[in-house]
Amino acid sequence: MRNHFLRNIFAIFVILFGVFLVFNNLNIVSWNMDQAWGFVYPTFFVLLGIKWIIDFFKGHGGFASGTFLLVFGLLLLLDRFNVLSFTFFDVYKLWPLLLVYIGFSIFKSANKKNRKRKFQFVFDSARPIKDTKGNAKKQRFVIGDHTFNQSNWTVEPMDLWNAIGDYHIDFTKAFIPDKEIPISIQGWAGDIRILIPENIEFTLEAQVKAGDIHVFGQDVDGINRNLTYETHGFADATRKLNIFLRLKAGSIKVDKV
Repeated sequence: MRNHFLRNIFAIFVILFGVFLVFNNLNIVSWNMDQAWGFVYPTFFVLLGIKWIIDFFKGHGGFASGTFLLVFGLLLLLDRFNVLSFTFFDVYKLWPLLLVYIGFSIFKSANKKNRKRKFQFVFDSARPIKDTKGNAKKQRFVIGDHTFNQSNWTVEPMDLWNAIGDYHIDFTKAFIPDKEIPISIQGWAGDIRILIPENIEFTLEAQVKAGDIHVFGQDVDGINRNLTYETHGFADATRKLNIFLRLKAGSIKVDKV
């Protein structure tokens, strides 16, 4: 998948560079490289966005990322042609697109309940579902809070992503199998609260772009913060958790009871 993605990027750059050279040789444009770059990278965003949208309708690819790149690239090109004012650092102005994606998600879920959904609009999560090989099946949510605190719930591999919302996970109430279990939780904005029993070995890597992290008395806060923690017996244990947490903005807190 990674090699395919890199080939697509390289191919688009080659196409754009070839078009630029043809236009320059025919005196259609007389840009230097700095001027050309101002048009090349927005056009690259547009072409890559279109490709991802096409891939989405073929059953793979990302609709949200594709439409975002398409809109972003078009706005940059309109700025280059003096139609409107929009710079690269105005990207934050596109945050209302999240509401558009949420709206499409609600519409899609209401009209196509039986089809597999790319996005879900939920306020309470169920357990992660494993695939036929027993691996974690990635679950993506748009907005909502997710709680894992049922009595004797079974811990399975998790690979969760959420745009906006909180996670509350209580491993003290869970049945934890005798094996190493990967736990990955990522999102844009929210809080992550985790309770871990004292008899469970684990390793943890936590990252926040803006916010704070609290792990058993170790505290960091500010911009681009990260914290790692590993229990003394993790390497030799057979029953253990491998936890990865990442937020763009928010708070991560891990306590032991």
